[in-house]
Amino acid sequence: MFHTRRYLFILAIFVALPAVAFGQAYVPGEIIVKLKSSPGSKESYAFMGKAHSEKGMNLKGNFSKMGLYHFGIKKGQSVEEALSELRKDPDVEYAEPNYIVTKADAVGFQKTFSTEELQSIVQSQGAASTVWATGGVDIGIDQFHQTKTYASSAVAKPIVAVIDTGLDLDHPVFKDTGAIWTNPNEIPGNNIDDDHNGYVDDIHGFNFVDNSWVIYDDDGHGTHVSGIIMSVDQNILAANLQESRIAIMPLKFLDGNGSGSTSNAIKAIYYAVQNGAVVLNNSWGGGGYSGALHEAIAYAYDMGAAFAAAAGNAAGNNDNAPMYPATYDVPNIMSVAATTDADTLASFSNYGRRTVHIGSPGVFIYSTVPGGWASASGTSMATPFVSGVAIQMKVESPNMLGYQIKSIIFSQADAVAGLMNKVYTESRLDASQAINYSKTAVVDSSQPAYYGAFSQNRELASSLAGGGCGLVGKLYRDSKNTFGDGPPAPQTQTWYILLVVALLVAPVLFAQWLKSRAPENRRRYERFRINSEVSVQVGERQLVGSISSISLGGVQLNTEAMLENGGVVRMQISSPDGKGDTIEVEGKVVWSEAQKAYGVAFNNAPRSALFRISEWTKALQKAG
Repeated sequence: MFHTRRYLFILAIFVALPAVAFGQAYVPGEIIVKLKSSPGSKESYAFMGKAHSEKGMNLKGNFSKMGLYHFGIKKGQSVEEALSELRKDPDVEYAEPNYIVTKADAVGFQKTFSTEELQSIVQSQGAASTVWATGGVDIGIDQFHQTKTYASSAVAKPIVAVIDTGLDLDHPVFKDTGAIWTNPNEIPGNNIDDDHNGYVDDIHGFNFVDNSWVIYDDDGHGTHVSGIIMSVDQNILAANLQESRIAIMPLKFLDGNGSGSTSNAIKAIYYAVQNGAVVLNNSWGGGGYSGALHEAIAYAYDMGAAFAAAAGNAAGNNDNAPMYPATYDVPNIMSVAATTDADTLASFSNYGRRTVHIGSPGVFIYSTVPGGWASASGTSMATPFVSGVAIQMKVESPNMLGYQIKSIIFSQADAVAGLMNKVYTESRLDASQAINYSKTAVVDSSQPAYYGAFSQNRELASSLAGGGCGLVGKLYRDSKNTFGDGPPAPQTQTWYILLVVALLVAPVLFAQWLKSRAPENRRRYERFRINSEVSVQVGERQLVGSISSISLGGVQLNTEAMLENGGVVRMQISSPDGKGDTIEVEGKVVWSEAQKAYGVAFNNAPRSALFRISEWTKALQKAG
């Protein structure tokens, strides 16, 4: 018989459902673009210049290894207008809104408890684990605690990234166990990006909401999720906490209301794998498909990481109404439904025979929150159990890749009748079996390649038929009037096309010839092809790029950053022979529409620098 608390819980679910249904809201004035050209190519540089000079867009962020760019659009232009324009651009693979996603808890924190109060609750209810204080089902966490061994402190801890609302770094469960990840290449408090990863003072992760190193948890969700991951590592209510076997990397992209943007989610995923995270916990989602987010997860897969994602809390079928990121088909994703203490699907949990993979406890989960402990329910709470098991498997088998971790978790799960035809495995997580199996499993050295279809449906560019300038249209109509209503004969049609081309091109060629003869447009210095790195100082920004041509008057600068036409920059240019010789010059930025690239004209370059350039160019080939 259900307790009174069960009835209150069910009532709360029905009240909460409309509030947790995921929509397709997006950030006004922002878009994400994927280019067809490879990152760093001439075509990508040309698009960046065009985006700035012609479309009035400003670059807010880029993910160079994926060819993705986050832009702010022209003031006064709607997102729909910008997308329509970009989807017709031949350089664009796809363009999409910057969708908004939200945390995936169904019933939030009921009450905050002290450690003593929670210990009393756990003892009185005969809990199956220290955080799942409802009894009835054993998922093997306590058995794992009893049999685990501790690695040497000299062994690097595997890193699990919690992509969420932040973390209470002072909570004893994390502070006293040494569980918080520390960036070994960053010096705290010096306001310098020591490891050159684009983030200043990112000692324990990063806050992408405020673009800050301060990872405070103003919602509590991320701290709660992190505590559940830690509960797999050890009894987090024990009087004497032990040294953690894992490291938690808190990455805040959800704000105090549990809401965040796709672009910041991508930044967090990208940051996580670039900084060594091997398991990514994602207790959030939304209903809008994002090709960019899809690609970010595929990138994490290529890097060998496992990706646990909440299935959602709308009591819906994800096979029919997808919930992202859980429903992407990337092979490292583990889509997690929430189960009850009776091993049935929780009333609020999404399900899906094809797209939701496994069940995990998600009802009345007690865990850490800033300043104490609290209970919450949702697939948000179910997902970190899976992440906690995955990261412990990495402790036991450090070289195991995300694809194999997923396969073992699924194969070692417990089949339960309550999940039949509800999730892919028809099973609920078994922590002990999965972790123990990983201890002796033969590690696969590789995983299957993934070839995802990331592109959005794009509007076709308008046909050439019926287009063209008035002169071309008139000549074509005249040809039809002269030779009949049908299409002209091939020879006549060719003659008219050649005539039209000549009439159009001749004035342009003549004007360019006159312009080239003008004294002010004659090339003062010969240009030479070069392939050298350059460091560019723009105000307080430090950029990195390359140079494709150089003369005594200036350089052609290739950079993915947007520069102000007419702005002054300071550059350090490396010698083309790679011997470490550099020069430092100042110059004025000039956008070249013809070259689709930035040029920098030197401003009173020192003679020593000009001499070095003269020496360099003796061995270089002239540029056209």
